[in-house]
Amino acid sequence: MIELRPFAKLGGADHGWLKAKHHFSFGSHYDPGNMGHGALRVWNDDEIAPNTGFPAHPHANMEIITYVREGAITHQDSLGNKGRTEAGDVQVMSAGSGIRHSEYNLEPTKTRIFQIWIEPTTQGGQPTWGAKPFPKPDRSGKLVTIASGFEDDKDALPIRADARVLATTLKAGESAEYTPNKTRKLYLVPAAGAVEVNGVRVNARDGAAIHNEARLKITALEDSELVLVDAA
Repeated sequence: MIELRPFAKLGGADHGWLKAKHHFSFGSHYDPGNMGHGALRVWNDDEIAPNTGFPAHPHANMEIITYVREGAITHQDSLGNKGRTEAGDVQVMSAGSGIRHSEYNLEPTKTRIFQIWIEPTTQGGQPTWGAKPFPKPDRSGKLVTIASGFEDDKDALPIRADARVLATTLKAGESAEYTPNKTRKLYLVPAAGAVEVNGVRVNARDGAAIHNEARLKITALEDSELVLVDAA
């Protein structure tokens, strides 16, 4: 089953410096009927104006993956971690027992990100942060795991969740396939372009909530970039 969630129908907020769309209930956009998809709790589509950002704020017991689509995001946290993650790269923060962090767009142009929150399998623990480049040419034509809670995904950034996050870039006409366990909950969002997923068209920034599908065939209708979460 594939449930399409068009970008134009997503809830959101415009704070001036931040334009956000929420695939699930978040902040002032409260939707008790849409609190997540399996362990996937948040998928925010954020556009951050130059030289603005999120001042220091706390998190606990959440795996937070930031996928940078355009520009760059600069992170600083209460553990002393600092880092700049640019387009094509990914950062992961395991909030664990509690951490404070800030995220700013210090670039001269807008930064666009997907921020994805996944519920951890265990509560508490030492907070961690990490970032890694995943060059788009390296994931051209195939799904690459960029964050994972599974030991076999050795090249991915680690998260403490029964989940993995994958990404690919596809040229028009190219296809990628993924074979999940039918009991899993999948959520797919194209960052750019348009794809067909098992016959269902998904445009840029639309969401596709997927479950009870034994196999996914993702075909690019135009040059596309997409992110897929596979969660319990």
